[in-house]
Amino acid sequence: LGFGGASIGNLYEKSTAEAAQKAIHASWELGIRYFDTAPEYGHGLSEHRMGDALREFARDDYVLSTKVGDLLYARHDTLPPETKFIDKLPFHLTHDYSYDGIMRAFENSLHRLGLHRVDILLVHDLDPIIHEQKKYEAYFKTYVESGYKALAELRAQGVIRAVGFGVKKWQVCADAMKYGDYDCFMLQGNYTLLEQPALDTFLPLCVQKK
Repeated sequence: LGFGGASIGNLYEKSTAEAAQKAIHASWELGIRYFDTAPEYGHGLSEHRMGDALREFARDDYVLSTKVGDLLYARHDTLPPETKFIDKLPFHLTHDYSYDGIMRAFENSLHRLGLHRVDILLVHDLDPIIHEQKKYEAYFKTYVESGYKALAELRAQGVIRAVGFGVKKWQVCADAMKYGDYDCFMLQGNYTLLEQPALDTFLPLCVQKK
């Protein structure tokens, strides 16, 4: 079981820093030790709140994941458009799946979290459900030719413990497995009690790679 950090980034409705702290503490009391966040969640808000809460605990007592592929940047003349994240931080979001983009996103996440390491890095939203098909293909090509090297280097150096994808379509994960070595995958909303095509298709591929 894990704690997903989208809600404390004000997904669909506004929450307070106090409510976020209470939710994470309640999860901890229930025995949850895996926590997930992403730069997209509240455009940095979730990572700030997650780090503020988790810094109270010993770093080796929990597993933390965040995501790469999303870069946040400020514009002095305009705020970001309205999205599903309500009252988010005043940063715009862009996607970058290159080596440099992934390294920068990782470093920025550490700063927002206020922590010296994360355990798992997931490639976020590299998915044709999120991106128009031609843009997705270009992003995927960039990732395979450049971005994956960043994840592999960070893992080999022991900076992170595991790499994977956080996407909606299991087919993306299957394609990625042809070009790299992965530890885990997160299927966003497309592997549930009611929707399980990946159980008969993608899971056997993971078992073979184990």
